Amino acid sequence: MKKILYIIAMSMIVGAGSSCKKIDNYEAPSETLTGSVVDAGTGASVQTETGGNGTRIKLLEISWSSNPTPFYINSMQDGTFNYTKLFAGKNKISAEGAFVPLVQTDAAGATIVDKSQTVDIKGTTQIKFTVEPFLRIQWIGEPVYNADGTISATFKVVRGTTDASFQQDVSDINLYVNATKYVGNNNYDNRYSARVSYGGTDGTTKIGQTLTLTTIGGALPGKRSYFLRVGARINYGLKYYNYTDVKTVVVP
Repeated sequence: MKKILYIIAMSMIVGAGSSCKKIDNYEAPSETLTGSVVDAGTGASVQTETGGNGTRIKLLEISWSSNPTPFYINSMQDGTFNYTKLFAGKNKISAEGAFVPLVQTDAAGATIVDKSQTVDIKGTTQIKFTVEPFLRIQWIGEPVYNADGTISATFKVVRGTTDASFQQDVSDINLYVNATKYVGNNNYDNRYSARVSYGGTDGTTKIGQTLTLTTIGGALPGKRSYFLRVGARINYGLKYYNYTDVKTVVVP
């Protein structure tokens, strides 16, 4: 009797295993979403940083649910994104970063602004978001290699939006330096990067001025290239940084 019960139990386990294999036998996701986040005022891509503190693309797959779990794609440093492992389906897509939010809610949680896009992802799908950055940081000329072995960068910080709800005080203006082109607040050499924090309205008084920051730490070691970028942010939300593009200085 025990032997019969054992055989029955093993048969049930094997059957359950076979059923699981059939249920989980799905093809891997292979659809692609590619695109960019661009400045409404200049048409240029909105520079960001790599990783979780930069621009991210939010997807809500509404093919099967009216309340889906969000899925996020991180943008590349230049404001573009390319993700190749998505399932086909209808998605409500928006972007989040150092710009006026595309989706806004009031104090009660009701949606008052919704500039998300609903698209069917199939094959390679392209999408573009046009946004108003909190700040624009503009290079003035090229970074200068000084006689004392330091590097100076001249630039200007201006508002990127006229919306007063997103014109908080400037809290930081920084010159980031790194040995690779991936440079920003999440990836910089603190021996040479010049970081300036402001309290109250002190940083805001810098808006519109021509500013210069010089690397710290004395002469930079020679016979190599350095990658520089200026970042600034306002006192709002998650305090994302706006950035210039990356400049390269070759130190002899």
